[in-house]
Amino acid sequence: MIDISVSSLVKSFEVGKNVLDGLSFTVNSGERVGILGHNGCGKTTLFKILVKELDYDEGQVSTAPGKRMGLISQIPVYPEGWTTEDVLKSAHREVYAIGRKIDELLERMEYDQSADLLKEYDRLSEDFRRLGGYEMDTDRNRVANGLDIPAAMRAQLFDSLSGGEKTRVNLARLILEDTDILLLDEPTNHLDLRATEWLEDYLLHFKGTVLAISHDRFFLDKVVQRSIEINDGVAELYSGNYSFYVEERQRRFDEKLKKYEKDQAKIEQLTRAAEQMHLWAFMGNDKLHKRAFSMEKRIERLSHSEKPKEQKKLSVKFKEREFNGDEVLVTDGLAKAFGGKKLFSDITLEVEGQERIALIGDNGTGKTTLIKLIMGEELPDGGYLYKGPSVKCAYLPQIVKFTKDDRSALDTMLYDCKETPQGARDRLAAFGFRGESVMIPVGALSGGEKSRLRLCMLMGGDVNFLILDEPTNHLDIASREWMEDALSDYEQTLLFVSHDRYFIEKFATRIWALHDGVITDFRGGYKDYCEWKERQAVFAQNEKTAKKEKEKKPAPQKQPNRDKAAAKIEREIEKLEGRLAEIEAQYARYSSDYQKLMELDGEKAEIDAELMEKYEQWEELNA
Repeated sequence: MIDISVSSLVKSFEVGKNVLDGLSFTVNSGERVGILGHNGCGKTTLFKILVKELDYDEGQVSTAPGKRMGLISQIPVYPEGWTTEDVLKSAHREVYAIGRKIDELLERMEYDQSADLLKEYDRLSEDFRRLGGYEMDTDRNRVANGLDIPAAMRAQLFDSLSGGEKTRVNLARLILEDTDILLLDEPTNHLDLRATEWLEDYLLHFKGTVLAISHDRFFLDKVVQRSIEINDGVAELYSGNYSFYVEERQRRFDEKLKKYEKDQAKIEQLTRAAEQMHLWAFMGNDKLHKRAFSMEKRIERLSHSEKPKEQKKLSVKFKEREFNGDEVLVTDGLAKAFGGKKLFSDITLEVEGQERIALIGDNGTGKTTLIKLIMGEELPDGGYLYKGPSVKCAYLPQIVKFTKDDRSALDTMLYDCKETPQGARDRLAAFGFRGESVMIPVGALSGGEKSRLRLCMLMGGDVNFLILDEPTNHLDIASREWMEDALSDYEQTLLFVSHDRYFIEKFATRIWALHDGVITDFRGGYKDYCEWKERQAVFAQNEKTAKKEKEKKPAPQKQPNRDKAAAKIEREIEKLEGRLAEIEAQYARYSSDYQKLMELDGEKAEIDAELMEKYEQWEELNA
């Protein structure tokens, strides 16, 4: 059964420029589809058309009758004074309304036991059960916990939440509504790793249809079954996840390029032949003109094929300073708290040259604070931090600021990076700033554009310790790939905070997992870390199970004679250990008496052997 059908869809916001230009595709019931394409290609516009927030110019859009559709890009306006809990409860408004009717019926039934009233009560009770009335509190808690919406946030006024928190709450509400068709526009943007993994698991078990716009390639690989790329206003269909799409897109490009080159060679061959035919025709054979004209028509048809365009690769590389020394960074007993809340304590770490470290953890655990301590923007409450004398840092923060917001991107490069006009334009072009876009004031740039510009500026610096805080936030997939191309050639020390698992897996050779104020220092990549964490969870569960089993078993009754024997051996062990302590003390006294030291060594060896025997006997008696 088809849930969504889009046929020849056209939408423009300015005359002569169609954002969607004949877009056509269908989505079957229960499919999970990724919507791909560069920023501005019309992905969000498509979603707004599907939920009837926007009208379209031409074409047809239809959804299966009776199917409920929910969009998670725009946050609805809720009544003033609503808490987060009120927003979450609004997902079950129909169930609550039935519950109120049931309460009213119960009051009436105290004095009216008519058959009609009992029949109405049975019907409403069945509706309450069918719509999940008995499980809605449990479901609400489960979803809120999964998406990291704690009790304190649930009691907070919804209007007081940050944009990311509002998005998270609205996603939870949409999930609780049990919508048939989910439209997710960048659902993982404000989620940490744990919440993202929870969402992935939910979507994998979701019975309905999912359309997801996302720049999270790991998410797309795990969740979607097929992909639709919007390119020049039309749909390119791919029957697989993101990794399949990347390979298949390259294969199609190579095929188109091969056909184009073949056509060009054919055009050249036919042009020479047509010219020769015309020449021979002038020499007395008029029939050859007709054959030449036929060739020229074929040349015209072949000339209509355009050369496929390949996305330009990043050509600018980091300037690096050679690192001399043993340690890039050392921390010992580092501690930090804010407002009475302890973020972390006793952080003791050592970083050597050319390491690539991913700092991961839930939102609010203190990752950015740790980065600011390293950069000297914050002071620790305890412990110390040391950077090597030859270390030159460069830092890309989450929220990028510039010296003057009214300067253009070009002027910012000229003034802050001391670049030549042509050098500045070349570097800006490599990061997608071309033509008139280099003249836009930096204060008017989007979050993603500001990050790209700041990274472009950092690449001209002389650095050997690069620190990035959520570098791929707000970037589309193409921009993320540009950044990865640049970092792939960077050979010095890299420390980055990220929730982008694709990015982490590509670069990290070491993981710092910050949880409950403690850093787990794991040497290896992200997949290795995940596998290690799963093994640790299994070990912990096995240990827990074994402990429960042990508690169930009654303690064995020791026999009196066995107790006496064990006590005797304990006294002998104590005596032997005392003699060993005496021998250790005598070593210092006879340090220059070689003969005496030899005697002490012999006696110590005999006592060690006897002690081992006594330990084994004691273990057997107490088994």
